[in-house]
Amino acid sequence: MSKTVLPGKIVCVGRNYVEHAKELGNEVPKSPLIFLKPPSAVIADGDPIRLPSASQQVEFEGEIGVVVGKRLSRASEAEARSAVRGIVAVNDVTARDLQKTDGQWTRAKGFDSFCPIGPESNGIPDLGNLTVVTRVNGEERQRGSSAQMVFSIPMLLSYISNIMTLEPGDLIATGTPSGVGRLAPGDVVEVEIAGVSRVSNPVAESS
Repeated sequence: MSKTVLPGKIVCVGRNYVEHAKELGNEVPKSPLIFLKPPSAVIADGDPIRLPSASQQVEFEGEIGVVVGKRLSRASEAEARSAVRGIVAVNDVTARDLQKTDGQWTRAKGFDSFCPIGPESNGIPDLGNLTVVTRVNGEERQRGSSAQMVFSIPMLLSYISNIMTLEPGDLIATGTPSGVGRLAPGDVVEVEIAGVSRVSNPVAESS
């Protein structure tokens, strides 16, 4: 596996698993719900997730991350599929209380250390048969498959490329399955794309 991805931009997809939408009391969107995380949120395996004093409810969200390999603009699904460079484990760490109070998600998703990313896969696995697992202190908390996504990976890349041009190295975080939960200081949270990529991070208070 290669070094941790340092994306130019991080485009995330919300509510892309039916059961996760339900657990937060939301409807499944009719088209992909997208938002951005800043590259400054990125940390690597072993780096600490730091809990900001502004939030009392920081939660993990294990996700399948897709690294773009070539420029995509107004791409078809077939073109988008061929532009995938690799797969990474992503933790879309979220200040859930701020997400609810703010209405828009930039602050809740954008704190420093809120985007742990694992090493990029060697080669491109089957995009329709990827499994994401999240564990906290060794206990499995989430398990989902790309086959369960409301919107497939090629569809997401095509859709996003018809809004904004995707450049090589950009990262798409494809949504989280059900089972999200709180993090506390001293926890260790691990997101794994089975057989592909893994990222594990301790949780600490902000210094």
